[in-house]
Amino acid sequence: MNRRAFAVLCLLALSPQPSALTGPQALLAQGAAQALDRTKTPPVGKTPELRVPTWTKSTLANGAELIVSEKHDLPLVAFSITFLGGADQFEPAGRRGVAGLAAAMLSEGTKTRDGEALSNALQLLGTNVSATVGGESGSISFVATTSKFPATLDILADMMTNSTFPAPALERLRANRLVALQQAKAQPGAIAGRVFPRVLYGDSHPYGRSATEESIKAITRDEVVAFHQTFFKPGRAVVTVVGDITPAAVRPVVEKGLAAWTAGGTKPDFSYPPVPALKPATIYLIDKAGAAQSTFALGLPGPPRNTPDYYALQVMNTILGGMFQSRLNANIREEKGYSYGVSSQFNFGKGPGPFRAGGDIVSEKSDAGLTEFMKELRGILGARPVTAEELQIAKEALVQRLPGTFASVGAINGAVTGLWIQGLPDTYYQQYSKAISAVTADDVVRVAKKYIDLDHLAIVIVGDKANIEGPLKATGVAPIALLDIDGNLVK
Repeated sequence: MNRRAFAVLCLLALSPQPSALTGPQALLAQGAAQALDRTKTPPVGKTPELRVPTWTKSTLANGAELIVSEKHDLPLVAFSITFLGGADQFEPAGRRGVAGLAAAMLSEGTKTRDGEALSNALQLLGTNVSATVGGESGSISFVATTSKFPATLDILADMMTNSTFPAPALERLRANRLVALQQAKAQPGAIAGRVFPRVLYGDSHPYGRSATEESIKAITRDEVVAFHQTFFKPGRAVVTVVGDITPAAVRPVVEKGLAAWTAGGTKPDFSYPPVPALKPATIYLIDKAGAAQSTFALGLPGPPRNTPDYYALQVMNTILGGMFQSRLNANIREEKGYSYGVSSQFNFGKGPGPFRAGGDIVSEKSDAGLTEFMKELRGILGARPVTAEELQIAKEALVQRLPGTFASVGAINGAVTGLWIQGLPDTYYQQYSKAISAVTADDVVRVAKKYIDLDHLAIVIVGDKANIEGPLKATGVAPIALLDIDGNLVK
């Protein structure tokens, strides 16, 4: 008998009710009674049951939509106001970064509270209000206990409608962002993350632009105020409330809390300019002298979220690089040992978001890593047929992660709001499993061929040029173009 089993038996002997063991004690007793065979993989547990919550929809007096979903297991409420459209639609030309500054400054003071007073009031309520504006949407949100919900809502409304945008706070936030941009120039992952979309979309497309030191320095307080006055409008917003509430009880609370938020604003049409014509496959090499690893980003512009190929693309990408046991990671990390992890994904949005595969490869294996990336991309195009087992594992991975989408009030809030942002039906989650299950191996190859064009692949690599340029060139994968850390061509 091993030491652990002996200890368990001693505990059982001392227990006053050995016949009524439950929970952890019962599991320990069972483990003591059975020999532990560490050579065998434990059996797969029961698949979590998918329980999609229900919700109601209505419209507030100011024109904002209201979604309410009940979850009464804990006295918590997740509240958010989400705005359709973001920096891509509402930032002025040449002022990338205005949206982020406007969102950050909501917590810097209102007509009745300065930033410290806001922080103290939220701490006393045991919560925090978060505001963000991304490329295509923005939000202001919190999670609070049910009893503190009305008071927290009052503070959120004050921040959103009465912010004063104090000049000293703007300069402090500006300085922080400038430091962050400087620090990012030393990080290969950040460099690749900024340059890759610029290579794909160019400077004339919103998807290709990012904040720069020049744009941050040029932003004025008046521009931040103007963005706030234009963006945070109920006509393009949905208010989502999830938790220990009821639709009938929460509506008057929300109407009262947002009474000062008056009507206005319309939803944007998301009319993006055309994506630039694809260029022949090229390796875009950015020098990071002394780098121990090379950061890879390979890809192309992809389809919008509303593509009919969405489900097939989800399955295809899961097989290729969307899970730990995907082809890319199994090859480059597990078999070859070139990386701590590689992956791929489609960034679906209102427009043609990018497909990107990549990760960090140990510097001296950059050429071999590139060869393996290309091998797996060719494989998913049909050179290596998708097996029935791969197809089944990918489908199960996608379907079995769904229950986690509704594990908390915050998760439910995000899931329901996400449907609104993308214009998806309320029955989306009920239909998801069936749609994923219907994807065939032929569908996987079809969408791979449609969206992964190896003849026009953009391959961005940030690494030690002195050590990797020659070996990369020797692979013959594509010609090399040298870029600086901002994505400009080095002549």
